[in-house]
Amino acid sequence: MKELIVRATENKKQNRCLSCGTTQNMGRKKYCSVACRQALRCKLDMRTGLLQALNTRYATFYFSDIMVIMDILPYGFNEIFSFFYPRSPSAKPGDDFSTMSNLLGESWWAEKQRTNKRYLASMHVLTLANHNHVTAKAVRPNTTITPQIKTASLVYLKLSKTDLFSPELDTIVKKAYRKQAKIYHPDIGGDAGVFRKINQAYEDLSKWADNPTFIRRRGFPDKWFYDGSVNKWLQPVPEQHITSHQ
Repeated sequence: MKELIVRATENKKQNRCLSCGTTQNMGRKKYCSVACRQALRCKLDMRTGLLQALNTRYATFYFSDIMVIMDILPYGFNEIFSFFYPRSPSAKPGDDFSTMSNLLGESWWAEKQRTNKRYLASMHVLTLANHNHVTAKAVRPNTTITPQIKTASLVYLKLSKTDLFSPELDTIVKKAYRKQAKIYHPDIGGDAGVFRKINQAYEDLSKWADNPTFIRRRGFPDKWFYDGSVNKWLQPVPEQHITSHQ
C-alpha cells in the first residue's frame, strides 16, 4: 500500500486535468474543459449523502493513474480516514469515485439494517478505511487570498499576481507602465490601441494599490475539497497566492 501511495503522489505532480487526468493539450490549464470540470463536480455532489452519514467535517478527493483517493475527517475525530479504489482502464476518475462511494454506501446500509443504529453503521464503514498515511492537517482547508483585479491589467503591464503582494507595488506599477509606454506610445510609432489598454491597466492597478481588495476561498491547489458545513464539493483553488491553514 505504501508503494501505491508514493506512486500516487508522484503522479499527482504531473501537469494533468484535475477532473479527468488527461495530459493532452493542457498547457498551463488546470482543466481540459469547463464541461469536464462540471461533470466531476456533479458526480462528487451526487454522493454527499455518504459523507453526511459519516458525519464528515472535511474531505478531499484526488487521483492518480492507478487509484482514486478520498480522505475524510469526521466531526469529533483528529484522525484521517482514507479510502482507496483502483482505477478502471476505461473509466474516468469521477466514475471510479462513484463506484467506490456506492460500495461504501451499500456497506453502511447493510450494517444499519443489521444493527438499526446509524452510529454503528458509520463506525463500520470507517473501519474499512486506511489510517494514518496523512495528518489531519491534510484535509483542513487553506484560505487562499486572490487579488480582485482584472487579469488583463496585469497582462498589459507584464506583471504577475505575486507582484500585487509587494510592499513596493506603486513603484513596480510605475516602472512597468513606463517600460511598456516606451514600446507602444503612438508618438514613437507604437500601437495606439494597445497603448490605450496599457494606460487603462495602469489606472486600474494604481487604484487597486490604493485600495486593494481580495477574494478569499478555502480549499487545496491539487485536490477537490468537501466542506461539511455547506455539504458541497469545491474545486481546487489557485496555488500561487498566500494561503494559511484554518
